Amino acid sequence: MKTLGILGQMKSAIGAALLGTKKGYSVFLSDMGAISPENKILLHEWGVEYEEGGHTMDKLSACEVIVKSPGIPDKAPVIKSLRNIHRRIVSEIEFASWCTDAMIIAVTGSNGKTTTTRLLGDIFIRDGKNTAVGGNIGVSFAALVAEKQYDYFILEISSFQLDDIESFRPHIAILLNITPDHLDRYNYSFDEYIASKFRITQNQTEEDYFIFNQDDEAIVKYMHNHSIKAKKIPFTQVELLSGPGAYKKNNHIMINNESSHFDMSINELKLKGRHNVYNSMAAGIGSSYAGIRNESVRESFCSFNALAHRLEEVSDLYGIAFINDSKATNVNSTWYALDSQTKPVVWIAGGIDKGNDYSEIKELVAKKVKALICLGLDNEKLLSYFKDIVPVIKEVRSMREAVGEAYNLAQHGEVVLLSPACASMDLFKNYEDRGEQFRKAVNTLGI
Repeated sequence: MKTLGILGQMKSAIGAALLGTKKGYSVFLSDMGAISPENKILLHEWGVEYEEGGHTMDKLSACEVIVKSPGIPDKAPVIKSLRNIHRRIVSEIEFASWCTDAMIIAVTGSNGKTTTTRLLGDIFIRDGKNTAVGGNIGVSFAALVAEKQYDYFILEISSFQLDDIESFRPHIAILLNITPDHLDRYNYSFDEYIASKFRITQNQTEEDYFIFNQDDEAIVKYMHNHSIKAKKIPFTQVELLSGPGAYKKNNHIMINNESSHFDMSINELKLKGRHNVYNSMAAGIGSSYAGIRNESVRESFCSFNALAHRLEEVSDLYGIAFINDSKATNVNSTWYALDSQTKPVVWIAGGIDKGNDYSEIKELVAKKVKALICLGLDNEKLLSYFKDIVPVIKEVRSMREAVGEAYNLAQHGEVVLLSPACASMDLFKNYEDRGEQFRKAVNTLGI
């Protein structure tokens, strides 16, 4: 019997365990921490052997393949030990791709992945396609493959997931943008992070499509210096394209491939903001190369709602708009959030800094932010950078306190914007928890 080792217990690991058992592997799952009661129940049901609180190297080294949870860095001792004895270590998306012949549409980038992935899913499902949506969001790729047979998988893919692929090959790969993020994982090297994103193209052939943001300097520079086999299809808001791709003309989105043309006013888009024009372009051109009807794209563009925690208007309380952008875990996401605001902003930011360069938003902050609420255990970098830019800065240690301070500072006709530009795990479980606490605190103001 084939043997499969799994490191970690997050959703990708549990999905790999389920898929492994269904494909006839003898599965052994190992986690350094305590395995949750819910996961123990699942593992017992599937007959998966597991351990917690450490790794038994003899058992792991006996496995033919090791699936590594994306959150485990290469510098972890268990990974170093397994690589030293030349064990095959792959990501969950790699393992899952061995078990399906369905078309894969994969979306990556520093920002906009979730919106674009879910928008694509909405388009495909409206078109009647047998489609699953997941990956780095929702249900893991492996769990979806184990669940049932699909014709299309639309996947959000992170750089961490791409780091351990071998043959993973999306027929349509979409790269939205690349801005500095997770640099602590990549030796604080932007070049290493860029290379990790471009792994989405490494196994594509001339029969596949690589859809990319032509306005992104890092993407264009990398493509100038590296060969990509897939057909390269751009999207842009800066240039008028003469060939296949998506572009903006007279406030319209224009999408062309070799056999079809799509034209729609930006004012008709349900998703607002410049960043969502990019996301819509990417989803539209990706859909066109998968053979989706223009009518389905148009219907989705007109009705698809913004996601929770992504520029989500929570309340308009006493004339103050409270906007939840908790999913903005890096500076570039916050740039788009600030750029979309037309009224004075009380900005709530902070958390775990991932090597942020705040110079990217300096001009926008100076122009739009009247007060900054620093929400985190260590606010030193925010305080130091913006002390001479923002006239009022406050430090807080809880969301309730942050919302209270913001409410006191904001006036009728202004905006309170939670757009942290940082990871959430210093004070919250994740960005969803941070956003939910923001929503709860805002709703409490009205009582």
